[in-house]
Amino acid sequence: MNKPRENDTDSLPFLTILPNLVTMLGLCAGLTAIRFVMSGHYQLAVGLILFSTLIDGLDGLLARRLNATSEIGAQLDSLSDFLNFGVAPALIVYQFALTGAEDTGGWIFVLVYVSCCCMRLARFNVGNSPAAPENAKNPKHFVGVPAPAGAMLALAPMFLSFEHSLDAASLPFLVGPYLAFVGLLMASRLPTFSPKSIRIPRNRIVWIMIACALIVGILLTRFWLSMILITSLYGISLIHSTFVFWRNKRREVARDTKK
Repeated sequence: MNKPRENDTDSLPFLTILPNLVTMLGLCAGLTAIRFVMSGHYQLAVGLILFSTLIDGLDGLLARRLNATSEIGAQLDSLSDFLNFGVAPALIVYQFALTGAEDTGGWIFVLVYVSCCCMRLARFNVGNSPAAPENAKNPKHFVGVPAPAGAMLALAPMFLSFEHSLDAASLPFLVGPYLAFVGLLMASRLPTFSPKSIRIPRNRIVWIMIACALIVGILLTRFWLSMILITSLYGISLIHSTFVFWRNKRREVARDTKK
């Protein structure tokens, strides 16, 4: 029987660390976004956060496909998400729209948003721990707004400003409470949309591909308008989720009353 060589135990295949490298790429993008905020390059900063959002699920997907999941990778991903989707977006919005209006309590709203994002990620980690029930690890919906989607919602005033639809810097009394509201949505128990629940009929795959080409075309020609539309569609899904959530709550209460 062949014994493993000593070098085999002291090294790992490159593909094993590839998911962690992707996570570090997102982390560096978030940190660099903060750097661009300090120099006043807001569009670059927001673009880097969107890039982090785009690759957020890629590290986990790679880890599962390559059978390279690890506890350190999961913790690294969570800490990276806290920076990219909690700290960085809050600082961007604060520096852009709230820093000149301290009398509106702008920093308080930043603290609320970041704290809620932290609690959202902590709850997600607990739900995915080995001690969690199996049915809680792969739900058909998210509990609360996910951190990447929360960052997108938080940056919506920036999208509107870049598209010249409004000047968020002149509306700190609206932007601040809105930022805190997004944070509360992340920390809430509201069931929200999850891509894992999507099932596409085979006869509609062609139309999905065509729609994808259309979306890419719009992104390349009117990027910030596209982000406004995507954020608006997600906001509509949240309204629908809220309606369904409260309707089910009322049914449960009515059922318990009858008992």
